[in-house]
Amino acid sequence: MNGAKKIRELFAAGKFIVAPGAHDMLTGKIIATLGFDAVYMTGYGQSASHLGKPDVGLMTMSEMVARAANMVEAAEIPVIADADTGFGNAVNVMRTVREYEKAGVAVIQLEDQVMPKKCGHMVGREVISREEMLGKIKAAVDTRQGDMMIMARTDARTVLGIDEAIERGIAYKEAGADIVFIESPETKEEMKLINDKVGCLTLANMVEGGRTPLLKNDELEALGYNLVIYPTASTYVTTKAMVDLWEGLKRDGTTATMMDKMIPFPKFNEIIGLPRIREIEANYSTGRVVKGH
Repeated sequence: MNGAKKIRELFAAGKFIVAPGAHDMLTGKIIATLGFDAVYMTGYGQSASHLGKPDVGLMTMSEMVARAANMVEAAEIPVIADADTGFGNAVNVMRTVREYEKAGVAVIQLEDQVMPKKCGHMVGREVISREEMLGKIKAAVDTRQGDMMIMARTDARTVLGIDEAIERGIAYKEAGADIVFIESPETKEEMKLINDKVGCLTLANMVEGGRTPLLKNDELEALGYNLVIYPTASTYVTTKAMVDLWEGLKRDGTTATMMDKMIPFPKFNEIIGLPRIREIEANYSTGRVVKGH
């Protein structure tokens, strides 16, 4: 499956794409099993699940590429992958693009924050100059060899205002970005203004408890967005479930009291793909026993 080609076809057909966020491979597989068109590999969630640390630029490029390759393999639907700042300057961006493309990523997300970056809904973010980011986008475009789409994100809204953020978005589009992601608009009016002005594919970022209003998917589509991601929901739900589970064990001395909150063993095996493994075993195993071995 060429994820990049597939997601381009979806956009070309006018499809509004809902891409739930996956903090790990199991979550990515579940998202695919439930019939979503794409999955968003969230850097916020990777930092939490891989390092047990906050999203403050601690994940390395090689760690993120490995996670992306595993996500592509597990989900088997287009993967939109966070690549933070590209892990350095334009030279670093070029290597990052090559590695993400080899991993099979459908869309790579690059942002204009100063390294080390922070989650887009945290305070204290800083952005690089517009000119430096334009160079990084052009480097990404020139490096790309296949269909992988390039998404340029600006974090300028929080620190420089909505007008500068929109101007950057337009400039990033003109530099060759396929999708523009203006992070953390603070009102519905700002969200509409983005889509009235930018003039290309745009992304809405729905972060529970974040700076942007949480709107329903049909409202986002009506505002002009083409793609919506939910980067934090799976991380928050999983964390809440883990806290409840292990608090229950401490309280009750057993997990038996928590079984109504668990997926049954056969259903889990179905989701994780065990029936397919059994088919492969039946197809490729002879079942013969060689004497003396």
